[in-house]
Amino acid sequence: MDPRKVTELKVFVEMCEASPEILHLPEMSFFRTWLLGMGATIPSLPKTGKSCQGGCPCGPSSKSAPPPEAEAPVLSENEESDIEMDMEGVIEPDTDEPQEMGELDTIEVTEEMMDEADEKKMAAITALGEGDLPKALDLFTEAIKRNPCVAIMYAKRASVFIQMQKPNAAIRDCDRAISINPDSAQPYKWRGKAHRLLGHWEEAAKDLATACKLDYDEDTSAMLKEVQPKAQKIIEHRRKYERKREEKEVKQKQERVKKAREEHARAQREEDARPFGGGGGGGGGGGGGFFPGAGGFPEGAPAGMPGFSDLLKDPELLNAMKDPEVMTAFQDVAQNPANISKYQNNPKIMALVTKLSSKFGAPPQP
Repeated sequence: MDPRKVTELKVFVEMCEASPEILHLPEMSFFRTWLLGMGATIPSLPKTGKSCQGGCPCGPSSKSAPPPEAEAPVLSENEESDIEMDMEGVIEPDTDEPQEMGELDTIEVTEEMMDEADEKKMAAITALGEGDLPKALDLFTEAIKRNPCVAIMYAKRASVFIQMQKPNAAIRDCDRAISINPDSAQPYKWRGKAHRLLGHWEEAAKDLATACKLDYDEDTSAMLKEVQPKAQKIIEHRRKYERKREEKEVKQKQERVKKAREEHARAQREEDARPFGGGGGGGGGGGGGFFPGAGGFPEGAPAGMPGFSDLLKDPELLNAMKDPEVMTAFQDVAQNPANISKYQNNPKIMALVTKLSSKFGAPPQP
């Protein structure tokens, strides 16, 4: 290639970068058509006063309404509400009825239909170059209806939706395009821009990164650099929130375990004390059972008599309590002191009764 021609081309590109309005000159219509056909975006003329309609990364002008502040009180009750995010360029989501997507699963596309779709596509690209977005949208729709099997057709219509500030419609087109050809960069690019307009920073970063990986271009890379810090901020904040939530759950679990252990210890103490209790309830003030003269329970004994803790210090008593036969009899008599008569001829049981009687300074009850 002639080096002089390359130099002239470089000079022309630099002029376009410095003064994008050059691209809108009537004699440059052929060049605009070519750029749009390659998937490029052309910034609108500054004098239009409209929000960016060329798909530029900055999104709409500052007059676009931010997300409703009514949601703030809800967020303030959440631990994630302290995150701050610059929402400049974020717009309200479009709520139009879903656009025509073509009969992808049922239509049989003929060569004639393919040719007609290509004609509609070229006419749509020409309309884009002339700035007639509604016409371009209609023509792309007609092309899709004739050949709904081409992913790039949906991606190009998505680019029109982006310029018309309809990100949800663009996302629907890109979803369809990706389902047809997941290796095409264009659907990811336009879906990433749509998510950016909606303030979906993580989704935007993911799609734009995929687009750059599949087919790098400066425009997509510039927008990716804009949204990545915001997406990373959300990810880091979520991790912080999840750590706090996990720490809270661990603390609550520890509290539950502690409470359960305390309840178990209390129940165990009550179970351990049960053989020594209850005798006084049936025996009244006259004493009886294993605790003569004490109302059937050591805690009810008069001053000077041994208490429950003193009984547990006696090795002989402790060993006796380990005998299942003794424990069964002990519980039987504790529930009904009159049942001691059943064990009058059992030397093992009566030995324990004698031992307890000596502790309380009274003879065993017959």
